[in-house]
Amino acid sequence: MKRLKNNLDERQELELLRIEHYGMWFAFWALLIVMVVQAWMGAPMAQIAGEWIVFMILCIGQVIACVRKGIWDRRLRPNFKTNLLISLIAAFAVAAFISVRMWLNMSGDPDLLWTIPFGALMAGAFTFVLCLAALTLTSHLTKKREQKLEAALYEDAEDE
Repeated sequence: MKRLKNNLDERQELELLRIEHYGMWFAFWALLIVMVVQAWMGAPMAQIAGEWIVFMILCIGQVIACVRKGIWDRRLRPNFKTNLLISLIAAFAVAAFISVRMWLNMSGDPDLLWTIPFGALMAGAFTFVLCLAALTLTSHLTKKREQKLEAALYEDAEDE
């Protein structure tokens, strides 16, 4: 397939990248909010599946692209402390969501009251473990890729 000529100058190219950046992050957070609201309202998974598929493709694509370029984050370092903190935040968010969701679905049955903290704790713990494992793996891969890219850059500089 023939590539079309780029008609943008450097300033326009930078502006287009900025527009695409904001558009991508808007889509990311909007999809997440839509899925949370639908789940909060009791929508079945079949109704949320389309948004979930697009969201997961967006997430996985971003992770792969960033790891390939050796980029972790603009402000955070890829270390265990950061991974632990992010995993705890995710676990508390999921536990809070599950607690409120279970409480709203309880229908006033006091015999089921004990299931709320147990369900929230299990969901939060599961989220914490999965999130910590995923972040640790991706931070390791990112560091490894960054070292490889820097070594290649250093070798290219020595050759010149």
